[in-house]
Amino acid sequence: MTVRLTWVQPEDLVGHELRQARQDGRDAGDVEQRWLAAGGAPAPERAGASEVSAPRRLRALAGRLLDELALLECPTAADEPTGLAGIRAACPRWPAPRTRPVSLEPDRLHAAWLGRAAGCLLGKPVEKLPLAGIRALARAAGNWPLTTWFTARGVPRELTAAHPWNRRSAATSLAENIDGMPEDDDLDHPLLTVLLLRRYGRGFSTSDLARLWLDELPAGRVFTAERVAYRNLLDGIEPPDTARHRNPFREWIGARIRADVHGWTNPGDPGAAAEQAHRDAVLTHTANGVYGAMFTAAALAEAAGGETDVHGCLAAGLRVVPPRSRYAHAVRLGIRTARAEQDFDTVVDRLHDAYGPTHHWVHVLPNTALLAAALTHADGDFGRSIGCAVSGGWDTDSNGATAGSLAGLLAGRAAALPDHWTAPLKNRLATSVSGFGSVGFDTLAHMTCQEVRRP
Repeated sequence: MTVRLTWVQPEDLVGHELRQARQDGRDAGDVEQRWLAAGGAPAPERAGASEVSAPRRLRALAGRLLDELALLECPTAADEPTGLAGIRAACPRWPAPRTRPVSLEPDRLHAAWLGRAAGCLLGKPVEKLPLAGIRALARAAGNWPLTTWFTARGVPRELTAAHPWNRRSAATSLAENIDGMPEDDDLDHPLLTVLLLRRYGRGFSTSDLARLWLDELPAGRVFTAERVAYRNLLDGIEPPDTARHRNPFREWIGARIRADVHGWTNPGDPGAAAEQAHRDAVLTHTANGVYGAMFTAAALAEAAGGETDVHGCLAAGLRVVPPRSRYAHAVRLGIRTARAEQDFDTVVDRLHDAYGPTHHWVHVLPNTALLAAALTHADGDFGRSIGCAVSGGWDTDSNGATAGSLAGLLAGRAAALPDHWTAPLKNRLATSVSGFGSVGFDTLAHMTCQEVRRP
């Protein structure tokens, strides 16, 4: 039997790298012609691996072409640096350092943890589904716009056959099945960040994070850019080259889902949060992929400061992103579209028109535009924030998680979140991260607060 390992087979990576090259403006036409002429296929559309393994000659060609593509000149490089010094130089409004202490109580962090979990759980059963399927399933249950969990009750069988729930998640994330928070990488990574800070402090290095992963994170629990970087570490490649070597997912969403704790532990200091997130992100990502982590951490740090609204948080996030980058454009597009349209379905349709034909559903840019639009449209309301983020499709659980984290912080305390979103979580998180099995969100809040207060 052949093992089809997802996200790392060279013959599957070439198509993704060719698409990234087109988005970067790199001239990869000759490479693409040679790949297709040799019998190579485009990237798998939604899964991590093609169904049939490639012959040895084609796999060898794929490796050579990936290395050749890495050498192509990138016209966007000047506007989209990856190094922190270059990013700061490109950001004329970089946030000033915090000059006074900010008090952040465990209850506010409790709301952030609960919000992240609820938003993630809402998106889990429809992850990977096309937008039309998400809308059809929710409407059939009388749940559109989204105001509660997805359910199979009352949904015609022919509809679930046409748009099947996420295979791994339906058993734990439909309304009738929820019994605590099931394991998800969108929660595993924040747990690992808490562990990272406890072990190395906020001055950790990218290599410290790499060591933590090798010690504590099973390889099967990472995906896309994280799995490629993990493989690169095992091959002896050092950070930050782990993010660049044969990694077509380096501008996808993975670094963003690791950013929350960096924001939470720097309340009122978006610049420090962004720098902390940068050291994490460059293990696996470059340019726009790194900006996703920095933007999120900065916005959450601003929210944790407790002195602004969601719109001020988005503005703070933009201050740590190079303004000429595609990431900054995506944020501005999402905000602008949400302000121009009262109907959120119309907002989503416009964003899908802009990004759907050219970007993978896990790429950071479409998901960023959607997140910014959802948060702008919801105007700080918790239920609407996670509902809008998930209802827009693409990476539903990740978008719901980030929206819930920010909206939870802005709510200020766990009791301010609606009970129908938090009660099913039962203050219990399942995870394979060592030392955190069935941990309570209140316990996590206290642990995170300890890192806030650590000198």
